[in-house]
Amino acid sequence: MRKYILIAIILLSTQHTFAQDTTALKISGYLETYYSYDFNKPASNSRPAFIYSHNRHNEVNINLAFIKASYQTDKVRGNLAFALGTYMNANYAAEPDVMKNAFEANAGIKLSKTANLWLDAGVFASHIGFESAISKDCWVLTRNIASENTPYYESGAKLTYSTKNQKLSATLLYLNGWQRIKRMDGNSQPAGGLQLFYKPNDKVTLNYSNYLGYEGEDAVRTKRFYHNLYGIFQISNQFGITAGFDYGTQQIARGNSEKKEVLAPVIIARYAVSPNWALAGRYEFYKDSDAMIVTSENTRGFIVNGYSLNVDYSPFKNALLRLEGKMYQGDGQFARRGSAMDYNANITTSLAISF
Repeated sequence: MRKYILIAIILLSTQHTFAQDTTALKISGYLETYYSYDFNKPASNSRPAFIYSHNRHNEVNINLAFIKASYQTDKVRGNLAFALGTYMNANYAAEPDVMKNAFEANAGIKLSKTANLWLDAGVFASHIGFESAISKDCWVLTRNIASENTPYYESGAKLTYSTKNQKLSATLLYLNGWQRIKRMDGNSQPAGGLQLFYKPNDKVTLNYSNYLGYEGEDAVRTKRFYHNLYGIFQISNQFGITAGFDYGTQQIARGNSEKKEVLAPVIIARYAVSPNWALAGRYEFYKDSDAMIVTSENTRGFIVNGYSLNVDYSPFKNALLRLEGKMYQGDGQFARRGSAMDYNANITTSLAISF
């Protein structure tokens, strides 16, 4: 209880601090409730271990709820958001104390009077992937496996340059690690990344992101190099396609030139039936043969195909009701009542509101 009282005090203090310029300050919020049913009926009521969002079985729960204060002028900017939900429990389990609720906490300053060059530092959303923690901003209710197993958030500093027409931006990042606010004890090496974002018009978005860092304590640390490429193509006012491809490598052991690898393509198609209704389908493939990121008891590693169908209904501009059916297929990758299974199927529904 004390933690949430402190969070409320901080947000109220933020509002008072920026009260001199109320036009630059914006308070927003988001709340997503959900129910998910896993047909493999896990005894722990938790979905498979590689799932971190909407991960509870056969219960109504909150995936993500946050309140956010944003401040933006032509010279400075900042964001402060505190959150709760099963998403936070799963993703922030390793973070210390009140930082377990730090959805965003960053400050930025413009470095040039003429160029659009910004330096931001703190906790911010990941630069990798096209699916975020905020479900309403994604074409499908739940995340694909690659998005679930790359950072949702990052901590560090980033330098961003954007062209005057905002069509092209480049970001360099100095990070505390792979989805870490607090750097791992015993690891003295920072991580880094690059993001190139290009949006030539309203119908095409292209993005390349990478990450370079060391995993584990210094004595046994191994180098990880991860790449993410995606494109979003709005073919018409109603129909769009998103295609992504992830490829990552990591040393098998320190001083060893052999590498583990992850391979993960994904494609999503979305059709807006009307202003209130939309349909989407997703195919994904994920291969991690040597447990670089996803561990598996299968001797062949983690190799899975995924299929999703999604229906959206938005009765109001700030409300979204969703239903998704999803099936994973992989030889002996799943379990039911102690027996290996080739399939995992589930249905998830959610109700999200924002302000």
